[in-house]
Amino acid sequence: MILKHTSPSVLVIAALVWCAAPASAQQASPLPGGASSLQETYQDWQVACSVQGQSKRCALSQQQSQQNGQRILAVEFAPTAEKLTGTLVLPFGLLLASGVEVQVDDNAAGTPMTFRTCLPNGCVVPLTFDAASIKRLRAGTALKLKAVRADNEQPLTFSISLKGFATALDRTGSLLK
Repeated sequence: MILKHTSPSVLVIAALVWCAAPASAQQASPLPGGASSLQETYQDWQVACSVQGQSKRCALSQQQSQQNGQRILAVEFAPTAEKLTGTLVLPFGLLLASGVEVQVDDNAAGTPMTFRTCLPNGCVVPLTFDAASIKRLRAGTALKLKAVRADNEQPLTFSISLKGFATALDRTGSLLK
């Protein structure tokens, strides 16, 4: 499977994160240059912000697609003061009861995270990282995901590049201020 990183399409996944994490909304202060929306790229990560009425919402995200453009996975995070919350969208065909193991580089994987639901875009896993986990993400090279295929119960792994993650996270935080 050949992967390429693509910029988010007006953040389809953003609606998931913004609905699941209203704490990411801030009282509206202008974006740079008085813009009402902003999209920037930091290596493999994208930062997007928009001002709507009295609230400003910002998130960092990454999508991976096959060469034919079919999306394989999408992840989006919205930082808060103490943690990083987000949403992971994985393809259909996974054994939902097994959840998804998440690890940074070769560190030990934690308890599998559970799927919340499946939507037309794929199956959704809510993510939350504490301060210690954020520190590992900042220093890491890859966020590794382990799931199980539903058809043959064989393991399936995904890797999300962390190139540019720390810079994108810092930028998202500064835009929210």
